[in-house]
Amino acid sequence: MGTGAGGPEADPIVVVDWDPAWPHAFQELAEPLRRATQGLGAKVEHVGSTAVDGLAAKPIIDIDVVLRSPASIPEAIARLGRLGYRHQGDHGIPGREAFAWPPWAKRHHLYLVVAGSEPHLNHIAFRDHLRSHPEDAAAYAALKRHLAHSFRHHRAAYTEGKSAFVRGILGA
Repeated sequence: MGTGAGGPEADPIVVVDWDPAWPHAFQELAEPLRRATQGLGAKVEHVGSTAVDGLAAKPIIDIDVVLRSPASIPEAIARLGRLGYRHQGDHGIPGREAFAWPPWAKRHHLYLVVAGSEPHLNHIAFRDHLRSHPEDAAAYAALKRHLAHSFRHHRAAYTEGKSAFVRGILGA
């Protein structure tokens, strides 16, 4: 987890009811990403809890820019940099490059992944599972609300608290 243009890492963790504006917010953020990565064979995917209709979430859009080839990573990093994204490395997850959001954008999480890589497959599998299993989505929402209440100012503990649930869904 890093900071973007918008604020410190110590921001309190808040989980809110699903907002029907989130898909539109994703589209607004995705359009400049699509233009910037045009010609690289990239797709821009809405991932994370805000991509699951009805799921309570932190009101932060998660986006994957999915490349066909690892050879495109340096060029994609450069192009995203020209949009104002600041590359932050992999944050300990090999195969997933993280970026801080630029000053022009609402707070969001942006990741660069290669199609078929473990981080890409995990993001898509978890999102799609929650979309098709409302009972698991409800359990995940309840867990996130509990963790947000318990660890409002401790992001690492909040994230760790979700890990076992995520691993269980992914079969890891």
